[in-house]
Amino acid sequence: MADPRLALDFTKQVGSFRLEIEATIGNEILVLFGPSGAGKTQTLYAIAGLTRPDQGEITLDGRSLFRRRGGEAPVDLPARQRQIAMVFQQYALFPHLTARENVEFPMRPASKARALELLGRVRLEDHADRYPHQLSGGQQQRVAIARALAANARVLLLDEPFSALDRPVRDALHQDLRTLQEETGIVIVYVTHNLEDALVTGDRLALLDHGRIIQAAPAGTIFSAPRSRSVLEILGVPNLLDGQLIDGKLDWNGLSIQLPPTGSLTASPTASWRGREGMALSGYLPSEEVLLSDDQRSDRLPNLFPCRVRRVLPVGRSHRVIVDLPNGGSIEALLRSPSAPPRIGTSLYVSLPPHAIVLTAE
Repeated sequence: MADPRLALDFTKQVGSFRLEIEATIGNEILVLFGPSGAGKTQTLYAIAGLTRPDQGEITLDGRSLFRRRGGEAPVDLPARQRQIAMVFQQYALFPHLTARENVEFPMRPASKARALELLGRVRLEDHADRYPHQLSGGQQQRVAIARALAANARVLLLDEPFSALDRPVRDALHQDLRTLQEETGIVIVYVTHNLEDALVTGDRLALLDHGRIIQAAPAGTIFSAPRSRSVLEILGVPNLLDGQLIDGKLDWNGLSIQLPPTGSLTASPTASWRGREGMALSGYLPSEEVLLSDDQRSDRLPNLFPCRVRRVLPVGRSHRVIVDLPNGGSIEALLRSPSAPPRIGTSLYVSLPPHAIVLTAE
């Protein structure tokens, strides 16, 4: 990546858990995403200086914030000297101070004009004289972000900052966050458990699994070119397909699946499944690509199998239809048709288009 501003290369052992983080972060919002216990918050703490890595280095704009390597002079700047601010899910505002006074608190010297400017940046200048208990949850979180900026931070770390808020409020705050990053150029590292939030907010996703970043890329790249099956599991994609290559097709628990004509594997642009009989393959098929039909004569459709409708879940104007297959597996289809969805128990045929199957061998 061109011109990385924040560079991470460190390890830390916490009991039986080992954190090994290597990443470069530019002028962007990077979302750390992964299951509980993957190391997301520990990574933020190490960047902020709230916990000390065992080995490695953390640099910001070429300046070492932490360094512990053999043969090199150690560096470990205290948190207050790193120009890094952290915002937690709990807003941690001083209840006896107004919004403006909370923002002024980290300033040296305090500046009422600067505090009002920062509150204006988060659209709260009209609430400057209100106390935290007089503000909504979303407003309190915006005050917390303004207070973080008041310390002239060059990096903003956000640990599940909006998870307790309602969907419309979160949507508005995500847009505010993107606007803030674009206007200030501040580096933002954002931890969330919510994939939808991650996709809306981040320029890139960094997927953590057992203390390591297993893939970091724009969301579109991760979904179209997942590096491993672990990536698919973390994303929680539907329609996982696991099996072996037999006679040029994927044997998925007894169903023979015709594969994409390119033969490519997303784990490596040059890798191919062709001619590798017996190799283990994993992949997935996006729900919107799955086709359902009540016509058994649809034999022109590839990967056509009989199925029975097990569940129908409304999603706005669409429906998620989950069907059971003869091999004991199930497939989810996303139907956007305005017509009524099929009823539970209905016998249908499902087609899995080969061109839409995304494969990885790792």
